[in-house]
Amino acid sequence: METATSERIQTGTYTFKEVLHLRKSCRGFLRTPVPGDMITSVLEDAQMAPSNCNTQPWETHIVSGDKLKELSEALVRANKAGRLSPDFSFDTDEYHGRYQERYFNLAKTHYEGFGIKRDDREGRKEVSDLNYKFFNAPHLAIPFMPSFGDNVRVGGDIGMYGQTFLLSLTAHGLAGIPQTALGFFAGTIREILNVPGELKMLFGISFGYADPDAPGNSFRLGRDPLSHNVTFHP
Repeated sequence: METATSERIQTGTYTFKEVLHLRKSCRGFLRTPVPGDMITSVLEDAQMAPSNCNTQPWETHIVSGDKLKELSEALVRANKAGRLSPDFSFDTDEYHGRYQERYFNLAKTHYEGFGIKRDDREGRKEVSDLNYKFFNAPHLAIPFMPSFGDNVRVGGDIGMYGQTFLLSLTAHGLAGIPQTALGFFAGTIREILNVPGELKMLFGISFGYADPDAPGNSFRLGRDPLSHNVTFHP
């Protein structure tokens, strides 16, 4: 994000609509740590997210410094060994129709942004592994959740919390990316962070200052027109 843009956000001259459209998934961060008071401010904003019956079912862990490095090393090892420990199932092969088309477009655009060809398996693996290095971000937020029933409503609450967190990052001149890839190693993450097993994990959010020169920030994905997603009932 350009300096002038960050200054406008931090001085409060951007509207909510502008912040909404500025937010994007950042795939390359500067190593510069975010001041503690700014992280607290983002967390205070996220705390205002709506939730079913006002249950506020999030137990958020912020990971930085040496602990973040330890976590990254553990995730890289677990990924290399194929030692998955997800709390919830997820399979991109289940996408179909227009959902699958959007997924394929993301993958194509993503790898092209890194200059990786379709048949370059090693290159694609290296790019994928950046997930477990948090795209060089200096901080990681993980909203762990308790388990209630089929967890659908709790998952919805966590999603709303995550979006509020991401929008607040943007409003503070910061950047973030929600990473469901981290959820494949929920058990490993709980072990490193000493989180009790009854708290489950859907995703983590890597965050910090965007690196404008990172290959992963060289593209921006669009959105479909409303006519593809919205039905009006007059």
